[in-house]
Amino acid sequence: MSKNRCPWCLGFEEYIRYHDEEWGVPIYEDRVHFEFLVLESAQAGLSWSTILKKREGYRKAFADFDYQKVAEFSDEHVDNLIKNPEIIRNSLKIKAAVNNAKRFMEVQDEHGSFSNYIWGFVDNQVIHNSWPSLAEVPATSKESDALAKDMKKRGFKFLGSTILYAHMQATGLINDHLVDCFRFEQLKKPGRK
Repeated sequence: MSKNRCPWCLGFEEYIRYHDEEWGVPIYEDRVHFEFLVLESAQAGLSWSTILKKREGYRKAFADFDYQKVAEFSDEHVDNLIKNPEIIRNSLKIKAAVNNAKRFMEVQDEHGSFSNYIWGFVDNQVIHNSWPSLAEVPATSKESDALAKDMKKRGFKFLGSTILYAHMQATGLINDHLVDCFRFEQLKKPGRK
């Protein structure tokens, strides 16, 4: 018997695996949060499937998402990344990732970890929505609006409310699996991944 899944992931095997194993699982590791911030800011104006196909290229280009190393990228290094066909060659997005690595560490200094900071926007509890169809899933929420406003004030770039809502979905702060998706109930159970 086949499993019911959110219909957005039914394009190719890697997309299905991402949906089944990663999307919506609560993340508390700063490096993973940084990875998703880089990927999601790169996604602006593109499909997530496009970014997913370039994920390994991003991993190599962005020092395995080591934000301390990314924060030190020189202008010359950034110029080389702009020529790299394994990632989205948008100079503003690449420069934003370097900037955001610096801002990311400032948040860590202030809050102990980026995870502590971002989970504070949902009172350290997963928000479990109950959407019957994709048409009902919003693009933003009051939580993503507040997060975007605060991150903009801190100097983060290419991370508006829509991108940050996607980040909150991907990293499990918000469970937006549709109610008939097999992952919806799995992720509602305490301690489940």
